[in-house]
Amino acid sequence: MDFDFENRIVAPEFSSAEDNDIELSLRPKVLGEYIGQDKVKENLSIYIEAARQRGEPLDHVLLYGPPGLGKTTLAGIIANEMGVNFRVTSGPAIEKPGDLAALLTNLNEGDVLFIDEIHRLSRAVEEVLYPAMEDNVLDIIIGKGPSARSIRLDLHKFTLVGATTRAGQLSAPLRDRFGVILRLELYTPEQLSQIVTRSAGILDIDIDPKGSMEIASRSRGTPRIANRLLKRARDFAQVMCEGSITKEASSLALDRMEIDELGLDSIDRLILTTMIKNYNGGPVGLETIAAAIGEEAVTIEDVYEPYLMQVGFLSRTPRGRMVTPAGYAHLGIAMPGQQRLDV
Repeated sequence: MDFDFENRIVAPEFSSAEDNDIELSLRPKVLGEYIGQDKVKENLSIYIEAARQRGEPLDHVLLYGPPGLGKTTLAGIIANEMGVNFRVTSGPAIEKPGDLAALLTNLNEGDVLFIDEIHRLSRAVEEVLYPAMEDNVLDIIIGKGPSARSIRLDLHKFTLVGATTRAGQLSAPLRDRFGVILRLELYTPEQLSQIVTRSAGILDIDIDPKGSMEIASRSRGTPRIANRLLKRARDFAQVMCEGSITKEASSLALDRMEIDELGLDSIDRLILTTMIKNYNGGPVGLETIAAAIGEEAVTIEDVYEPYLMQVGFLSRTPRGRMVTPAGYAHLGIAMPGQQRLDV
């Protein structure tokens, strides 16, 4: 069997231009339309209202959490609620201090600058960002050698919204300059069902509550995955189920895409079964797993492992990775010394 490691439908990251189109059309514009993350919304609404009453830009905001949970959407809502422009970039796109200087000098009063993957900013770029965040100034060095001199430029007051999936990789000086730090949590199936129903309405898709819950329960707690599965379920419903996404149509579509009831796909199961059949469930080293399934170790660690650990099917030990009893049970494979389990 051939496995498509590049285009997993349950990958929480952007996987295609279609993903971008989907997200742009489905993103809520105000906090009232944003489903889930209740604690984040409640606190953020207070910060925004207080800033508006004072006539000041919102303090700098750091959003962190797993990919696909709505960090970019939330940043856009902040700009919309504050009634200012929204500028978007990413850490890898800002290669030199000059790139950041160009962005900052083009901001108007109160604008929101959103930097995705902010943990990937270079140290040189970070050094330019510090005085901009604290004092709204830009220090630029002109020339080289003995003739070099520093020029300080005043900037408009602005709000920096940074997003990261790896808050631990942020340098302490950068993290300390954010006045508002918010963690986004994975969504419950009930919340995802509301998101799927809302998205179906926008896309003019006929779906019933059980159909939306079936999609939600297999979406790994991630709205981006839920919206992607909704569009694929629509295709199956249109061709095979008279256009309406019922529970049966959703189950058919997701089963055909090899996504099980907990959201595991064929690659997740390949990792677990390879560890069990080839290495007795572990402990086994990351490099060994990577070689066995033909994937890079860093991809397994960053993309596949987090969810398998989250659902309790995989554990890390000092000696390597191990499949847990719950992982054996989910696959219907008996642990050593046990009879085969019926799932």
